Amino acid sequence: MAMEFSKVAECYSKIESISSRNQMTGVLAEFLRKVPMDEIPCFVYLTQGKLRPDYEGVELGVAEKMALRALSAASGATAEKAREIYVKEGDIGSAAELLLGRRSQGTLYSEQLTLRRVYDSLMKVARHSGEGSVESKQKEIVSLLNDASPLEAKYIMRTVTGVLRLGLADYTVLDAAALAFLGDRKERPKVERAYNIHPDLGFVVQTVASKGAAGIQRIRVKVGVPIRPMLAERLDSAEAIMKKMGEKKVAAEYKLDGERLQIHKDGKTVVLFSRRLEVITSHYPDAVRLVQENIAPDAAILEAEVVAVNPDTGEYLPFQELMHRRRKYGVEEAMAQYPIALNFFDVLLEGTKDVTGEAYSARRKALSRVVKNTERTRLVPSLGSSRPQEIEDFMEEAISNGCEGLVVKDPGSPYRAGAREFAWIKLKREYRSELADTMDLAVIGAFHGKGRRTGSYGTYLLAAYDQERALYTSVAKVGTGFTDEDLSRIPKLLKPYGSKVRPADVEAKMEPDVWFRPHLVIEVIASELTLSPIHTAAIGRVRPGAGLSLRFPKFTGKVRDDKRGEDATTVAEILGMYNGQLKKVAGPR
Repeated sequence: MAMEFSKVAECYSKIESISSRNQMTGVLAEFLRKVPMDEIPCFVYLTQGKLRPDYEGVELGVAEKMALRALSAASGATAEKAREIYVKEGDIGSAAELLLGRRSQGTLYSEQLTLRRVYDSLMKVARHSGEGSVESKQKEIVSLLNDASPLEAKYIMRTVTGVLRLGLADYTVLDAAALAFLGDRKERPKVERAYNIHPDLGFVVQTVASKGAAGIQRIRVKVGVPIRPMLAERLDSAEAIMKKMGEKKVAAEYKLDGERLQIHKDGKTVVLFSRRLEVITSHYPDAVRLVQENIAPDAAILEAEVVAVNPDTGEYLPFQELMHRRRKYGVEEAMAQYPIALNFFDVLLEGTKDVTGEAYSARRKALSRVVKNTERTRLVPSLGSSRPQEIEDFMEEAISNGCEGLVVKDPGSPYRAGAREFAWIKLKREYRSELADTMDLAVIGAFHGKGRRTGSYGTYLLAAYDQERALYTSVAKVGTGFTDEDLSRIPKLLKPYGSKVRPADVEAKMEPDVWFRPHLVIEVIASELTLSPIHTAAIGRVRPGAGLSLRFPKFTGKVRDDKRGEDATTVAEILGMYNGQLKKVAGPR
């Protein structure tokens, strides 16, 4: 029997009223058990605020103006009245609930909405394109609203505008799936492992619901489905890294200043995924040709750093130069002006063989078999050593060659998809001094500018990601380092994510003029970390009532298009950096 959408709306309303993560998980688990098996993916995607996994690139494309027009048409309110209530409420979902609660009940026939109908209608909205698509999209939305109750309309409108505001992270859904279908939240690692190698949450939850633990353990690495990347921790010296890894021989690799690519090859078909698992093949058609010509197996999944190079000298260029390739038009001109090189550092699938479970040393040998070494395709330079000074010298060599530093790897470690752990450790020049740490932080708010910045934003509120609580916690307010071009460009990048109210997954004591859903990530540099009564990152972890913040933060000029909000520097990392800073101040004992 089809799931009524009214039940979904009631579930969302209940979750929205809860602040406890454990209670949210319980409510979601209980509801998942009631969803028909074939509709579980629909429910899970909608709960994520999307229609398909990110790597498929399905977007609703409904702007605020279109949503308001549809709401006006369905409610009978004038466009001016609809906008007035929206501005007052600060949330289009609440505006829809109010307006549809007031509309005339004289409709001759109203069809009960189902989960399947809502999902299918929204997929039609996403697929409409070209001439007449605006009218077609609006017609689909109006059709749903005509049959929707006020509460159903609230969540339909939030979904179409991309602001569901439930505060549910993917990991909460994984917890709920483990509780619902495996009987215990402690079973989440099994579900999470499947999600990390096949990041389609709807597919994974449906698999665990229908086939149990045995079913999700049969999910395998597959060409065309991106794998969530393994991530590195950070330490400030080779000596500290060696101690952490057990004083054994390690593999140190150049950390290039480029964009991380996950490359999927299937015959002549090549798909490039960003670190955020978005398809970016169109940005690098020359990379596709390089893979076709220089990667041996018919099927392979590899990781590489794509770096812009000087066409005259072959030298590496900074990350910002590479970002000129992120354009829809003029790609051929950009290819000529900013040629690229692929620097391979891992292989995850060789032919039909999944090698993620093999030791890094074995994967590096496989990589040398797979990649043909040319001027534009090469393995990332690597050094095997057990001597800290040798690693320090290698880092200086990397920096002199235009790199950021090193990534030091445990040769015996498997590829842990989606994990951030000390099997990979970053060593960058900045980390060697408390005066020059860089962080990638999510923009969660902005304050209106004054003087020369009147009419734009003057400063931005930034957040680190608290993985344990699935929250973005404020850590800095930054207003320096921005060029006139940045001050014009960044507000445009932020506009789709603006909000009148604080997003549910943001924790902050400061009140900016405009809130933003955590999406845009920028790199900042600071003089040091300090305790703060007004920022919430690591609050209470060092001193009761105090969080951590950046002293004298400055924008470095890098907008990290390759990172999602969840990829921002974590609270755990910041806490580790702060503790390391204290040790430096105290000195040896």
